Amino acid sequence: MSELVQDKESSVAASISFNEATGESSNTTSPSELNHSRTFLDARTEEDLLSGIKKEAEAGRLPANVASGMEELYWNYKNAVLSSGASRADETVISNMSVAFDRMLLGVEDPYTFNPYHKAVREPFDYYMFVHTYIRPLIDFKNSYVGNASIFSELEDKIRQGHNIVLISNHQSEADPAVISLLLESQPFIGLNIKCVAGDRVITDPLCKPFSMGRNLICVYSKKHMNDDPELVDMKRKANTRSLKEMATMQRSGGQLIWIAPSGGRDRPNPSTGEWFPAPFDSSSVDNMRRLVEHSGTPGHIYPMSLLCYDIMPPPPQVEKEIGEKRLVGFHGTGLSIAPEINFSDVTADCNNPNEAKEAYSQALYNSVNEQYTILNSAIKHRKGIESSTSSVSLSQPWN
Repeated sequence: MSELVQDKESSVAASISFNEATGESSNTTSPSELNHSRTFLDARTEEDLLSGIKKEAEAGRLPANVASGMEELYWNYKNAVLSSGASRADETVISNMSVAFDRMLLGVEDPYTFNPYHKAVREPFDYYMFVHTYIRPLIDFKNSYVGNASIFSELEDKIRQGHNIVLISNHQSEADPAVISLLLESQPFIGLNIKCVAGDRVITDPLCKPFSMGRNLICVYSKKHMNDDPELVDMKRKANTRSLKEMATMQRSGGQLIWIAPSGGRDRPNPSTGEWFPAPFDSSSVDNMRRLVEHSGTPGHIYPMSLLCYDIMPPPPQVEKEIGEKRLVGFHGTGLSIAPEINFSDVTADCNNPNEAKEAYSQALYNSVNEQYTILNSAIKHRKGIESSTSSVSLSQPWN
């Protein structure tokens, strides 16, 4: 896959295509768009971008911490894209970062509020394609792999038949949803229809919000941050209850594809070895999803899925309370794998009580995710490629 250098004017035009399947589009532009500063869209050089950050900060349109975060992100993104060795990489950096900065500035000028269920914003600006254009240059497709790609085709068939699908997965970076879509670009149905259960941090951080706006999200408060502010605990719990009800309503309608990381946050490396591994699952979160599937009134299936992409946008070494984490960016290989569905009854037949069954089912899903992750790690980090395939995980590169 070659890098995608997108014309800035066309990427923000009100007539961007909204739905590839139907050809629908819109020429509607909001008042905030019409009055929005063109500082970054008019940028043609690195100097234009960096001076633009300073200009907007001095004018009071960018808070100092956001401005410094944008500048830091620029240098990290530039270093990552240039390290890819792709032709015209410098143009890609200017083009992609000017649009990203423009969206971040607009988000500060006119803050976007996410509903419990957020549908990807495709018009008048296509945030879905914006995210793809931005993340694509960070993926080393030559050293990226998909495990059991044929199962994703099976998922599409089931969803079109009205079945519900839940993907129980680990979570590595803010780029996870885009990585899933890009590695399955030959099967666009998955990327367009997946609904990601997302923590509040990706919908509140000004540097992250434009990327979140391009995804279908079910917004929740992570357990890891539930008690950060004791005064907000009750509000967060009520918000999570609303989101849970939203998921239940969606599943009753059938044909839903939901991705959730029941660890409650991103994976972190082992502090002593530095090795990354999938964070343990919270069995209560797994059980909540299982019961939603079983009580939806429509056929449902739960599949274990594994992701390896932390090098694209690694999280801070430790869980941080404050919004505004330092964003590192890298050019690296990525991996995605899925295993056959795991039925609750198949792994809990010998359990003596509901709690034991709940733990056993969660552990079975985690074990599968961990097994797939080990194979992806061998293929990508240890550069063994397709040879890392096993009888249970067949690696391929669907884009070739």
